[in-house]
Amino acid sequence: MSDTIFALATAPGRAAVAVVRLSGPGSGGALESLTGKALPAARRASLRRLRAADGRVLDEALVIWTPGPGSYTGEDAVELHLHGGPAIVEGVVQALHDRGLRLAEPGEFTRRAFENGKLDLAQAEAVADLVDAETQAQARQALGQLGGALSRRYETWRGQLVQALAMLEAAVDFPDEELPADVADRARPPLEALLAEIGEALADEGRGRRVREGFRVALIGAPNAGKSSLLNALAGRDAAIVTATPGTTRDVIEVPLVLAGYKVLLADTAGVRDTEEAIEAEGVRRAGAWAERADLRLWVVDQSASGDWRQAYGLARPGDLLVLTKADLSAGADRTEALAVGLDSLAISTLATDDVRIVRTELERRVVEALGGGEAPLATRIRHGESLREAHARLTRALEELEPAVELAAEDVRLAARALARVTGRIGAEDILDVVFSSFCIGK
Repeated sequence: MSDTIFALATAPGRAAVAVVRLSGPGSGGALESLTGKALPAARRASLRRLRAADGRVLDEALVIWTPGPGSYTGEDAVELHLHGGPAIVEGVVQALHDRGLRLAEPGEFTRRAFENGKLDLAQAEAVADLVDAETQAQARQALGQLGGALSRRYETWRGQLVQALAMLEAAVDFPDEELPADVADRARPPLEALLAEIGEALADEGRGRRVREGFRVALIGAPNAGKSSLLNALAGRDAAIVTATPGTTRDVIEVPLVLAGYKVLLADTAGVRDTEEAIEAEGVRRAGAWAERADLRLWVVDQSASGDWRQAYGLARPGDLLVLTKADLSAGADRTEALAVGLDSLAISTLATDDVRIVRTELERRVVEALGGGEAPLATRIRHGESLREAHARLTRALEELEPAVELAAEDVRLAARALARVTGRIGAEDILDVVFSSFCIGK
């Protein structure tokens, strides 16, 4: 990187302080030009008056000079801590542009840190996750990944594959040398152990993504079962319209919640029934699609009714939760039939605060059970899972080939190691990097 970039690192708009970051070989010169003074002591905040090219005062700011490679990006870097008025920020940004600096692209600071060896690719992704974190669980996961926990496991696996590969290649390249006759077979136990570990990581693949993106809970049931009332009670606001008219909810209404420190997406869906009305029919279809992708479904049944709830039950899965609503009313036939299905159940009235608290507590328990786990997940993004699946498939084939064709087994072990190396960026195509860093905000 030969050019020098800059960007506003804090949120745009009126604020007490705004931070503008610079990175690149021209950072020091730009700071000297703005202040008309020599560079301050490295990594110490200094008060300086910033001026435009025509000498006009732009702001009196704290400036921090950090020469490379000791900066976040590994390059010469500057931070300008300005007063946060939009006019001040606009004036400084224009002054930097007038001095030939370029506005940074999304994620460009972190990409430079990656390319200068300050972070690996998994850690760079963790930076984006940390910026986007809305819950304590998301922040913990991102901090662990930023600290290298995920990268160390992948590098350990890759190192084990390299050792096994050395045994296989020795058997292929030096068949006439005085090597143990079973040198290739010695690679089998570590490869089998590694295959089992990667299989366990794949079995746990969805947990990391659900922490990042949210645990999905669908409210399903017949029209007027009380789904929208339950959504509003759990959300603590009127997120969905509640009326006595069946079929009021036509689309999926998603409400983000934080339960036990985890992000949860709670969705109210259209009441499931046969209908000739086109818009309602589309709502029923969308309800089924959302419920199919959900991690948990709350099957909501009006326990006071004697209606047809069986179509909605068709969307439920073993392990889902039956919520019998309107418990303040006399029980109808639906209560007995729904309980006979055998799902765990709660009988509540959405008008009773304690009842709603019981549902929330049960949801928290299930979310913690699904996402808590002991160790940090080893796949937090789709591309991690893809690399794990490729490595698993290559190792499976290598073990099958080990006896008849050591050469082919060695090649598959080599490709498995490459797949794992892509997670940390040891090996990675440029288009993968473009996808990763395009999701960052400008200034990071």
